Amino acid sequence: MDSDRTDTAAPPPTSADVARLAGVSRATVSFVLNNTAGGRVSEQTRLKVRAAADRLGYVPHAAARSLRAGRTGLVLLAGNTAPIGPLFSGFYRELQDALHRHGYTPVLLGPTAGGGDEAVRAWAELRPTAVFCVDPGLTPDGVGLLRRSGVRAVLTLGTSPVPGAHALIMDQREVGACAAAHLLERGRRRIGVVLPTDPALAVFSAPRLAGIRAAVEAAGSGAVVEPLPLDYTEESAAELAARCRDLALDGLFGYNDEYAMLALRALQDAGSDAPHPVAVVGADDLLLGRLLRPRLSSVRMRLPAGEELAELVDRVVADPDAPPLRRELLTVELVARESS
Repeated sequence: MDSDRTDTAAPPPTSADVARLAGVSRATVSFVLNNTAGGRVSEQTRLKVRAAADRLGYVPHAAARSLRAGRTGLVLLAGNTAPIGPLFSGFYRELQDALHRHGYTPVLLGPTAGGGDEAVRAWAELRPTAVFCVDPGLTPDGVGLLRRSGVRAVLTLGTSPVPGAHALIMDQREVGACAAAHLLERGRRRIGVVLPTDPALAVFSAPRLAGIRAAVEAAGSGAVVEPLPLDYTEESAAELAARCRDLALDGLFGYNDEYAMLALRALQDAGSDAPHPVAVVGADDLLLGRLLRPRLSSVRMRLPAGEELAELVDRVVADPDAPPLRRELLTVELVARESS
């Protein structure tokens, strides 16, 4: 062992170092860097403190701040195994920005190994202030475990409520019903419904199919609904186009725009140019669908603004004993274009 060897790693800077460099108190440093609402600090002092912190490379210690506050300020945005498309990507970005503005630290989590209660235990270990989860298969027992671990609010974003959690409902049946109403209005009576074979998408595809069936039954039109499994491959799409011909289908709901565009291309390759003989409708209203020829008709979905949901998170965190709320989030409209 070399006795002359020394540890040259400098200790990390502290708030006292920042206060000394800026010529202010540690309390002022805390007010500025933690955005404490009660801090009466001039803009000139704020700039001086931030410049000192930047120069030293200082950032507040999250664990110490959590001990003082009694909670972490973390909001876990817990996803499921379903791929996140453009609609949800934009939604998450907006929500994360809004949560930051409200003083929270949003953390986006992907699928947790084991899922179910094992995932819930992994979330609880992080001691978040709130958990905001998207169709995670959460159970009432899981909600109870999170609350016992100190989570002040559990919110679910999905197709049905979970007892004990605040429920933000996205009724996917409305997406299917909207598409079906449009196809029926256009005189289509033999409607194919794309069902992605990816099991992670069943949480969306199954209720969309149910919405189409309910709309057809309510219309009393005698229309036929034919489920059509589809891999996300050109080969599978070619098989689907052949089935559309064999079944004499005259309408097709493509699950979403990506699957609808895949099916539309396969129909064109088979000599069928929508909307004749098959009218095609997607969902999500992606820009790419508008660039196709024919342009793709689509169910446009809208979710609340991130700021609105961040304010909701703030409210339920402030009142953890409030009874669970239930709120419908999704609004839909059919944007008709040449494909239908």
